[in-house]
Amino acid sequence: MIPNILSIAGSDPSGGAGIQADIKSISANGGYAMAAITGLTVQNTMGVRAAQMVSPEFVAEQIRAVFDDIAVDAVKIGMLGTATITDVVASALRAHSVPIVVDTVMVAKGGDRLLARDAVGALRDRLVPLATVITPNLPEAADLLEQTEATSRAEMIAQAQALLELGPRTVFLKGGHLGGQDSPDLLLSDAGHLWIDAPRVATVNTHGTGCTLSSALATQLALSGDLTKAAQAAKTFTRRAIVAADGLNVGHGHGPTDAFFAARHPHSNP
Repeated sequence: MIPNILSIAGSDPSGGAGIQADIKSISANGGYAMAAITGLTVQNTMGVRAAQMVSPEFVAEQIRAVFDDIAVDAVKIGMLGTATITDVVASALRAHSVPIVVDTVMVAKGGDRLLARDAVGALRDRLVPLATVITPNLPEAADLLEQTEATSRAEMIAQAQALLELGPRTVFLKGGHLGGQDSPDLLLSDAGHLWIDAPRVATVNTHGTGCTLSSALATQLALSGDLTKAAQAAKTFTRRAIVAADGLNVGHGHGPTDAFFAARHPHSNP
């Protein structure tokens, strides 16, 4: 079965993040990618220059149109931008029983804010409780919890537990901001916790990493129904996409990951 995966996110004209990265990652993981666009950005590998959000009702209509016609096997949510869009997305999804992966996109890699500060509460209170799994990085987790950023594995466990109490079934807390030789991610649910480690890749080409991972996770979850296996597969896929990123020649800043590494290098195992 080829699962149908709906991404609800913003557009990146340079192709490295957002809807464009989601479509690549979903496709490379064996899914059929669909998209409801929440906003248009003006950005490249150097940073975000501007953003224009789609009207909330138009976002909701895109979601309704997909569900009215197509069997959706999983939903991935990325950039929402405003509290109103966050509210309509939550309302549109509440009627459907489908795995939901929420990538809590708040700030772009270059430091540009992609979720209004007054929308953080809507994300935390309306959308996070609907999530099968949320995938914040450490700054995003701190923002959601109104705490300082975790600087150790012990603090990661404590913050992941606090995030779990907000209502998602599972927390996938990305620990790349810890530094060091490894990139430790933490999967935590009521059943316990699991560290998913991998050696850190020495590259600046990591634009769209969070989009790549969350879309891979949604697709793998739809394929297997096993969140632990899906998280491990998504982590492995994302790392391979980062390893292959230096083979691309895209821009002068943080270049994109290469979701199609397997098609370009079928006999390699980076």
